Amino acid sequence: MPELVPERSLATEKKTGVILVNLGTPEQPSPRSVGQFLRKFLSDPRVVEVPRLLWLPLLTMIIVPSRSRQSARAYQKIWTDRGSPLRSITEDQAVALHKHINQRRDGQIGDGDIDIAVTWAMTYGDPAIESRINEFVARGIDRILIFPLYPQYSATTTGAVYDQLAALVKKSRCIPDIRCVRDYHDHPLYINALADSIRAHWHVAGRGQRLLMSFHGLPEKYASKGDPYSLQCIRTAELVAAELGLKATEWTYSFQSRFGPAEWVKPYTDSVLSGWATDGVKTADVLCPSFAADCLETLEEIGIQSRKLFIDQGGKNLSVIECLNSSSTHIDLLAAIAFDHSW
Repeated sequence: MPELVPERSLATEKKTGVILVNLGTPEQPSPRSVGQFLRKFLSDPRVVEVPRLLWLPLLTMIIVPSRSRQSARAYQKIWTDRGSPLRSITEDQAVALHKHINQRRDGQIGDGDIDIAVTWAMTYGDPAIESRINEFVARGIDRILIFPLYPQYSATTTGAVYDQLAALVKKSRCIPDIRCVRDYHDHPLYINALADSIRAHWHVAGRGQRLLMSFHGLPEKYASKGDPYSLQCIRTAELVAAELGLKATEWTYSFQSRFGPAEWVKPYTDSVLSGWATDGVKTADVLCPSFAADCLETLEEIGIQSRKLFIDQGGKNLSVIECLNSSSTHIDLLAAIAFDHSW
């Protein structure tokens, strides 16, 4: 006769958890900490598609040592009392989403009297995705929604999250019920939230002559192999422009944050801004729709480097529009998507 499983080990009700996932950040704005982060991030084959025997020695001996000090200085310019803006904002988003979901849930996820847990994790660094899943499982949470905060899908970002989930599943005996948000680049609430953030910025700071929607870049060869990221970025930009009723001459899109000598998807953000300034455009606004939280690429790269470039080339003012961060419209969007992917 088979041995009975103790009753206390049998799940009597389903418990649900949501894990917001962002890329990652150094623990400190120091060359050593930045180097540790870069080594982990850039050693992922999803991020850099170069044979490991060639890439890893180059990364360890040349790239990390040469970039760590430069990147550390950039991080020091944006570091806050709470540490990295990306980390603190992602944590705030998780807290706000937990409160929002549990105030508004209507039975679409779980039972009405069961609290839905929300936490956050990083693809590279701490807290790790696996550790957060293990924490949920230890608490009896057996339905988990992984929510990468990447509106546009790329193998380099959301794909890397799927890789970590696959590795966890492969070594797990009792696999929790896991789902993952793939993308939300054209979700109506996402488009509306971006458009509302632009309108709010214009109401407070005034409207520039041109609007640039700058997305994180992607190597051209990745796009040519079928990565849909750049096409989804363009679709996002077109929908936002349509929502705002902008003419073709009043806006454009671009791609930033290039790394290495290879060609990346175009147009490049620095080229667009330089061309605008030399053509006589004096004021411009920049929105970074591919970032769910302000970070090094928005605060330092755009807010400091791009602003300086624009002014040096003849522009008068470059105004950076905040990411959606923990705004109410963003939390509404995240909650809606969570319910869309509910059980």
